[in-house]
Amino acid sequence: MPAREDDLADLGLLIAAAREAGAVLMRHHGTGVKVWNKGGTPVTEADHASNALLLERLRGARPDYGWLSEETADDSSRLSARRVFVVDPLDGTVSFIKNKDDFTVSLAVVADGAPVAGAVFNPSRDEMFAGVLGGGATLNGAAIACSAATGIEGCRMVAPRGLIAHPAWPAPWPEMEILKIGSIAYRLALVASGRADATLALTTKSDWDIAGGEIIAREAGALVTTHDGQAFRYNRPTTHQASLLAAGKNLYPALSARVGAVKLPPRQA
Repeated sequence: MPAREDDLADLGLLIAAAREAGAVLMRHHGTGVKVWNKGGTPVTEADHASNALLLERLRGARPDYGWLSEETADDSSRLSARRVFVVDPLDGTVSFIKNKDDFTVSLAVVADGAPVAGAVFNPSRDEMFAGVLGGGATLNGAAIACSAATGIEGCRMVAPRGLIAHPAWPAPWPEMEILKIGSIAYRLALVASGRADATLALTTKSDWDIAGGEIIAREAGALVTTHDGQAFRYNRPTTHQASLLAAGKNLYPALSARVGAVKLPPRQA
């Protein structure tokens, strides 16, 4: 099914807004930005400046869309909206604070609980990843596809090194190249572009971490689920997702067989 015109129009809006928000972030990057604590995680004035810009650009253009952002108090009115912006104005805040270059702006439009357009922009590297339902995925306008890797051994895995080395695994993981990336959305974008073969997380993520990267990775040919194979659903009363597993279709079954039976502890309120 080809991409719908409204989805393509929304993708263009997301790309333009992500570039503007990225410019906002770069004006703050490396400047000793003000940092404070929010619920146990750091947040900066750059997060808020980016969020304000995105709220103006996106809701200004689509006032009838719902809004869900990491840096905006949640409003249950989004639950009755058919189309919703899902926004992370700065994904990878810790990397940003440390003046690293693996942070992103991650944006999605979700329709009826699933992402239909997404943009993930890394302003430090001038990398714009984009995807639209039925229209494929791109990096700076050029088509991308996930890798054709088939085996775990030797693959490029984006995951915490401690997770892979944890002694609780019944058998040690095969040797892999472990990549450390701060932004969850960027992890998914790297899988989409074939620069990583897979990403795995066994801790709770949020809608804004995953939605933009999911549609890009899926349109690039990857499978994106919870670690136990459940599809993601968005715009629910809860914004939490249990875990993340993403890989190309050739590699996903081997990873799923290894991690799918893991029982995660209930999320603490």
